[in-house]
Amino acid sequence: MMKAIYTIFILLATLASTSVDAKTFLTEKELLSQAFPEAGKTSDSKHNKQTLWLDDALQSKIENILSHPYPKLRIKYWKNEKKTVWILEEIGKVKPITFGFVITDNQVELARVLTFRESRGYEIANQSFYQQFNQTKLIQDYQLSKQIDGISGATMSVSAMKKIAKLALMLHQEVMK
Repeated sequence: MMKAIYTIFILLATLASTSVDAKTFLTEKELLSQAFPEAGKTSDSKHNKQTLWLDDALQSKIENILSHPYPKLRIKYWKNEKKTVWILEEIGKVKPITFGFVITDNQVELARVLTFRESRGYEIANQSFYQQFNQTKLIQDYQLSKQIDGISGATMSVSAMKKIAKLALMLHQEVMK
């Protein structure tokens, strides 16, 4: 009996030690200061935090992009006259990846990985990868206007980021109507 308990303990300890810790590349505050540098460190007056409630019509559009509904009832975002900032999550292979997108005039101004939790695919957080999204727009059928090159070994992470780029662009259009 003790041998069986010891074996289970070793197995659980091994599994726990192989788990991947989340890696934060950028915080929400850092993203917002990059998106709204004119606001300065002491004022929020240039942008307002808002909430977008996901009704059935919006969830239907989201499902067309993600191939599943967004798992939350509402999404927070920040907005000024022509710019929105979105912090959104999508599953890479098995764990969520948190992305930040700044959209200005219906195109991506800034794309970043905020928190990466997967064991593979972290290369999407490299500047050389995420810069591909700059000036990308949404064209018909929720497609991106630019071809985004993949990364060997990071296919699912790349796919997640492309989906979230489409989602951020579509949501921007919705709130700017």
